[in-house]
Amino acid sequence: MTRKLWTSLARRPIYDNRWISITEHDIVAPTGAPGIYGVVHYKNLAIGILPIDEEGCTILIGQERFVFGSYSWELPEGGGPLDQPPLKSAERELSEEAGLKADNWLELFGKVQLSNSVSDEEAFGFLAWGLAPDQSHAKDPSEELAVRRVPYAEVVRMAVSGEILDGLSLAMVLKADHLLRTGALPEALADLMQRG
Repeated sequence: MTRKLWTSLARRPIYDNRWISITEHDIVAPTGAPGIYGVVHYKNLAIGILPIDEEGCTILIGQERFVFGSYSWELPEGGGPLDQPPLKSAERELSEEAGLKADNWLELFGKVQLSNSVSDEEAFGFLAWGLAPDQSHAKDPSEELAVRRVPYAEVVRMAVSGEILDGLSLAMVLKADHLLRTGALPEALADLMQRG
């Protein structure tokens, strides 16, 4: 099958701030139909961490989310500079949001497209274990975060039941659960996850 591509005939900047920019394109769709297309460009990577402690628990972060006007429980996550290794951003986010550092890291996925119909945002997710307290990174002053320690199995249940709605958190929890059930995780990590 021959791929039919989108064609951009013209583009106009619509909006720009330090986190995103929006561009509108006059396009021709792969079907040949003319139209317009708005693209949200993200100036950071999305970074998420699924930390597992020595008792098989993870950390959920609770916060009020502006866009939906609702409270959200999700894994520690945030933005990382495009020119910085995602793991370095993950280490910072774990410290900022959960007050933790980890001896061991495993990439769950990289370059996952979170909303590819309208944005170019890419996400990286990590498992972290061998946890210890860490206050080396200050919390973001615009965030009021609640930190909740929850058994890993309970977090899987929350993901499946719809109590966790954040897409990056869901992707990490469900990918980790699949790797755990198929024996694809390091044995020490799998042992920890099965305790919770």
